[in-house]
Amino acid sequence: MLPVIIAGAGPVGLALALALAGHGVPTVVLDGAEGPPATRLARTCVLPHDVARWALLPGVGDEAPLWSAWRTTYRGRAVLHHAFPPETAPRQLPQHVLERALRDAAARQELIRIARGHRLTDLEQRPAEVIAHSSARSPQGGGDRARQWRGSHLVGCDGPRSTVRKLIGVPFPGRTGVERFAVAALRADLPWPREAGLHRGLPTGEVTVRPLAGDLWRLDWPLPPDGGLVTPESLLARVHATLGAWHDGEVPAYDLLDTGVHVCHQRLARGWRSGRVFLAGDAAHLLGALGTQQVAEGLRDVDNLAWKLAVACRQGDAETLLDSYQAERRTAVGARLRAVDQALPLVRGRGGIAARLGALKRSRLALLADSHLGRGTMGGPARYGGSPIACAPRLVAATQTPVGAPVADVPVITLAGDRDRLRHRLGGPLLLVLTAPGARVWDAKHWLSAGLMPELAAAAQALPLSAELLVTEEYPGADAHTLLLVRPDGHLAAAFPGADQDSLRSCAAALRGFTDPAAEPAAEH
Repeated sequence: MLPVIIAGAGPVGLALALALAGHGVPTVVLDGAEGPPATRLARTCVLPHDVARWALLPGVGDEAPLWSAWRTTYRGRAVLHHAFPPETAPRQLPQHVLERALRDAAARQELIRIARGHRLTDLEQRPAEVIAHSSARSPQGGGDRARQWRGSHLVGCDGPRSTVRKLIGVPFPGRTGVERFAVAALRADLPWPREAGLHRGLPTGEVTVRPLAGDLWRLDWPLPPDGGLVTPESLLARVHATLGAWHDGEVPAYDLLDTGVHVCHQRLARGWRSGRVFLAGDAAHLLGALGTQQVAEGLRDVDNLAWKLAVACRQGDAETLLDSYQAERRTAVGARLRAVDQALPLVRGRGGIAARLGALKRSRLALLADSHLGRGTMGGPARYGGSPIACAPRLVAATQTPVGAPVADVPVITLAGDRDRLRHRLGGPLLLVLTAPGARVWDAKHWLSAGLMPELAAAAQALPLSAELLVTEEYPGADAHTLLLVRPDGHLAAAFPGADQDSLRSCAAALRGFTDPAAEPAAEH
């Protein structure tokens, strides 16, 4: 099997390599970085619950704490307080910690080859492969060393100035400097342990505060749109005024650990696929205004693309499936960017637009919290309802999860009788989850040979996608003996009665990109 070539060894490129390794697909990662990522506590990322498993890698440990709650205040008065259940709480960690954990995990994987020092310089697409050209500095001096790499596909995860995007001629339109923030990472004793929040009406105007590990915090103050210089003195004044407002005018003891200016851009590549070449992460999109999370969106790209590339590499004949990556992810990110564009004039009150939009039911403060709370178009996980691989609308039984949305994380039982969480089974085969009341009461050996189970187990082996059959006691909103089809990226494909094997075959064919079930090849097992 030819490897997938990944240009870029940031969080998205390394996560994609690990995800493909989980599917048994080898990769070559062209790592043009000069060295390990810089240690910057002011450069952090928030991972919502649908991608928070990436913070559970060995080496992260307690450096990615769960948020206990979100608090919005105005002039010291709480106007919103939302407590997060542990299973849906976001995690925040310094980005260099995530990258280090991803690098260490990739180094332990035999299917991943890291080509250190190699920068992509050119690429060629052929009918059955792609050729990547790279150069690397010779350790003995004497100029750069050129090399060619053969791969089945190539994915550009090489950042906002993506060489891959330029080589395939894809425009990257959008806006620069949509929002600017002064950022400080500090150690202090704040009044809300493990709570993130937005505080308005302070002497400094507005500040977002988010907890890091222990008693570390990240604070962000929005800056005026004039692009003025942020001096060390002005940033210290913001820190003192903010801490003083939270402690009755007294500035408590604190350690200022890192500072910076964070600039948010809004850009969306016109195309995310050109033949055997794909874009992901910063190479495909830039966002970050109003609390939207760029790293999280890049990891969602990974989850969506990895299983589709794996099918293409192992089985071939996957053009519709591969096309669905752009259709699903570009549409989702585009909707998020439009939502931010519509909300910015309202929440920032620029140009008198806020007054004209006063009839909107939701307040500015509520809109500012959406991205952090994971709700609405700005913050909620993507829903892939209009996908080219969507199942027929009739194949959707009543559940509390809309078709195309991420599934709820429920306890499940495997055919071997092992107990697990549904989210822990993602990233591999298609999951067939049968709701079977009483399954936890009876030993697995009793119900594995009873009812629908033998037929479903046999049907799973004949699907055009590799599939795993699981059982759950109940699923929110689903009737007993409902079968849920869960994509490897955790999104619900369909739900229908477990005895309806015709619907099972039809939906599996749609997910594979086939329209004629009679023409489907059998899955690899």
